[in-house]
Amino acid sequence: MAPGSKAEQKAALDAGAWMFNVVTSVGIIMVNKALMATHGFSFATTLTGLHFATTTLMTLMMKWLGYVQPSHLPLSELVKFVFFANLSIVGMNVSLMWNSVGFYQIAKLSIIPLLCIMEVLFENFRYSRDTKLSIVVVLVGVGVCTVSDVSVNAQGLVAAVIAVCGTALQQHYVNYLQRKYSLNSLKLLGHTAPAQAASLLILGPFVDFWLTRNRIDTFQYTSIVRFFIVLSCVIAVGTNLSQFICIGRFTAVTFQVIGHMKTILVLTLGFLFFGKEGLNFHVAVGMVLAVVGMIWYSSASSKPGGKERQGVPSEKAQKSSSSSSSQSELDDKV
Repeated sequence: MAPGSKAEQKAALDAGAWMFNVVTSVGIIMVNKALMATHGFSFATTLTGLHFATTTLMTLMMKWLGYVQPSHLPLSELVKFVFFANLSIVGMNVSLMWNSVGFYQIAKLSIIPLLCIMEVLFENFRYSRDTKLSIVVVLVGVGVCTVSDVSVNAQGLVAAVIAVCGTALQQHYVNYLQRKYSLNSLKLLGHTAPAQAASLLILGPFVDFWLTRNRIDTFQYTSIVRFFIVLSCVIAVGTNLSQFICIGRFTAVTFQVIGHMKTILVLTLGFLFFGKEGLNFHVAVGMVLAVVGMIWYSSASSKPGGKERQGVPSEKAQKSSSSSSSQSELDDKV
C-alpha cells in the first residue's frame, strides 16, 4: 500500500474510532440522565457494574466466535488496573456528592494537566508551545461553559483528589498495558471487564446505599426503568470498547482533550431535549472556545515536535513504534 493511501486509511480509522467513542459516550450519558434524573434510579456504582458484566458477556462471545485469541496479563497488573479504575468510579461519585457541581467540574478538568505531567515523567513526552496553549484554551472553554457555583470543603477536596488521581492512573494504564503486553482493546477488556464487574457488583449496592441512603433491592423497577437499564448496558459495551481503542491508538491526554467534545455535545443535547435553562452568552462563548482549542490541539500535536517522545534509544523506540503499529492494526480489525 502506498504511504499516502496508508496515511489516509489511518486518518479515516482514527476519525471512526473517535466518532464511535463520541456517539456511545454521549448516548450513554443521555440515557443515564433520563434513567436517574427522570426515573429516580440513583444507583450509579451498581449500574457501572452491570455495564462491565454486559461487556464481559460480549468479550466471552467474541472469544467463542474466534475473534479474540488467548492472551496473558499478569495478575498483579490486573489488580492494579482494577484498583485504579474502581477508585476513579467511586471517587467521582463521592466527589459529586460532597462537592458543588462547579468544583466537581474543575476537578475533572484537572485530569488533563495531571496526565500531561505523567506523560512527561513516565513516557518522556515533550509538548510544543502551541500544544500547551491549545490545551489551556480547551480547559478555559470547558470551564467557562460548565463551572458555575464553586464551593469546597475538606472531605470534598479529598474525594476530588482521589477521583482525579484514580482516573488519570486508569487511563494512563490502559495505554501502558496495551503497549507492554501487545493487547488490543478486546483482549484487554477480556481481562479487566470480568474483574471490574465482579468487584463493582459486590461493592456497588453498599457504596450506593452509603451515597444515597436508598437500597437497590427495594427500588420500584417499572418496565421503562428496566428498558433504560438494558439500553444503558448495551451502549456501555461500545463506550468501554471505544475508550480502550482511542487510548490505545492515541494517548490518554489526547483522549481527554478531544474527549471534551462530548461535554459540548452533552450540553447542546441537554439544552435541546431537557430545556434551555442555563443557556446564555458565556456558555455559548465557552463552547466556541473549547471547540477552537480542540481543533488547535489536533493541528498542533500532529505537527513534528508538537507532541513526541524524546530521549528514547533508537532500538527501544523502534520496538515501541512497532508495538503501537501492531496494536493499531489489531484494533482496526475490531
